[in-house]
Amino acid sequence: MRAAALTETHGFEVVDVPDPSPGPGELLLRVEACGICGSDLKAHTHMPVGAVLGHEFCGEIVGLGAGVDGSWREGQLVAAMPLMVCGRCRWCQDDDVAHCERLVMVGLGGPSGGFAEYVRVDPATSVRLPADVGGFGALVEPLAVGLHSVAAAGIRHGDRVAVIGGGNVGAAVAYWARRVGAGEVVVSDPDGRRRAGAGLFGATDVHDPTEAPLPTGFDVVFECVGIPGMLQASIDAAALHGRVVVAGVCTAPDPVVPITAVMKELEMRFTVFYRLREFAAAAAVLADGSFPADSFVTTRIGLDGVGDAFTRLVAHASDERKVLVVPGL
Repeated sequence: MRAAALTETHGFEVVDVPDPSPGPGELLLRVEACGICGSDLKAHTHMPVGAVLGHEFCGEIVGLGAGVDGSWREGQLVAAMPLMVCGRCRWCQDDDVAHCERLVMVGLGGPSGGFAEYVRVDPATSVRLPADVGGFGALVEPLAVGLHSVAAAGIRHGDRVAVIGGGNVGAAVAYWARRVGAGEVVVSDPDGRRRAGAGLFGATDVHDPTEAPLPTGFDVVFECVGIPGMLQASIDAAALHGRVVVAGVCTAPDPVVPITAVMKELEMRFTVFYRLREFAAAAAVLADGSFPADSFVTTRIGLDGVGDAFTRLVAHASDERKVLVVPGL
């Protein structure tokens, strides 16, 4: 099969590698589409040469390993978590499969991911999709990330919500926040194009942080950027007894002044991945057309375009929303 693999210079080249075969209890998917994630942009320079990334994918079942449940069959469209799990540990039993004690991550430095023609997945962490969803099935993963963050916030009906960062995660968070009953959702982003499109995903208002700090008094603040300074900005914007949920992936020290959070008696949660039930809920809003998938995807590229896309997105990440890699192009 063809795959976009990492090079020694942290770029990508399309190479021919042996076609994978599904192991016992596994599914083999022909990749329909795979999204480029912000965490890919941050992590790819630390991944080994030859790694095939891509963890936001969907595809058609083209092979079933020995022992796979009879409810799965070739031809079905599937969105799969990029996780292979044991199904037996306490985390798996609690639907918290991302913390499985024997977790294997697909497209994140382990088994080859979705920047390839085929990918092996675990049926225990996969969900079926209607065929007409097509490549939009790759959006299940980022939508599930947003839902998990919103679930952690415990939003109450009518809550005032601020979302710092209007990128893909921020848009998904805004969508779910409104869907679960937030009365006001303000998206803060310095990029005018992101602010202009925020209303499509549930924002009731927008804010330009280059003009003034966020107003204060929000019941819930979501940090969806992942750069230093955002934790303090979130604390400052939160109301007395407010909640701060950190979904941004920051890889550098981010100092804060705790007294502000102390005096407000804030709650702060950090989130990663999602639960299986949240992944299924994300698949459901794509299946029934509730989510504006057309507006979320800005570009589709083939495997040959992965390197250029990474270069472009690292330099100007706000120029686009979701870029889908379509191996069949």
